[in-house]
Amino acid sequence: MLDLQRLRALHAVSVHGTVGAAAAALGYTPSAVSQQIAKLERETRTVLLERRGRGIRLTEQAEQLAGTAQELLAIVERAETELEERRGMPAGRLTVAAFASAARGLLPAVLADLATRHPALDTRLTEVDPHLSVDLVARGAVDLAVAHDWDISPLPAPPGVEQAVIGNDLCDLLVPAGHPFAGRASVRREDLGGQRWICQPPGRVCHDWLVRTLRAAGSEPEIVHQAEENPTLIALVAAGLGVALIPRLGRGALPEGVVEVPLDPLPVRRLYALWRAGAARRPAIAETVRTLQSHWPTVSSHP
Repeated sequence: MLDLQRLRALHAVSVHGTVGAAAAALGYTPSAVSQQIAKLERETRTVLLERRGRGIRLTEQAEQLAGTAQELLAIVERAETELEERRGMPAGRLTVAAFASAARGLLPAVLADLATRHPALDTRLTEVDPHLSVDLVARGAVDLAVAHDWDISPLPAPPGVEQAVIGNDLCDLLVPAGHPFAGRASVRREDLGGQRWICQPPGRVCHDWLVRTLRAAGSEPEIVHQAEENPTLIALVAAGLGVALIPRLGRGALPEGVVEVPLDPLPVRRLYALWRAGAARRPAIAETVRTLQSHWPTVSSHP
């Protein structure tokens, strides 16, 4: 008989692409996941992973087995949902995916609140890109995701995935203290041309929003520095190396030498909670969504 935990490990590798990423999502060490896969290979007498350069890939047999594992995990999820629903209390493991600033600015208080009020609920957080997190929910790799979109770029929810609005996160223009914009009450989007921009790399939601917004206002952004994390972007602004658009959530206090200037109109990104429709009856999902929404007014206030 195939071991469900080993199938779960194989499914995680299939979804996340690497043993390390699968281990992070499951809360295991990479060596533990590798051991689970090795045992599954012995049980099935099948090679499941093959080396490809510095990485790995699933064999054709492994892909088929991972598909079966997804079906079995969905059955287990339904059984757990029915049991939890009968108890009427949030319980069991709940895996949550969130983008970086939500993981930093929103989730710590939410997870601590849930742990205090519902000790039978075991929540596990993974930090991922918002677009990736939606797919992880759809494929059953995580139970719930916190994602976002921007006012000019809506976030599509695939079939079988439900969502609820958590709240709106405002975004400000950050400039060095000596910048001409530093003393202004507000700046229009049409006035942003000719600036040296600091932003996230291409493919990130914030980068795409900046490019689309400035092009719509009639200018092509000159992006001179790129970094993944908002604290790095802010440090580059503090060094006088350019300007940046940074959301307020999880931003914290600005360092000396950085001035916040409101844009007119203010850019808005909306935060969502997303989960599979089949798990909508689960008390853990409903309670986590309610807790996210109840904490939002506190964390979304201006730093």
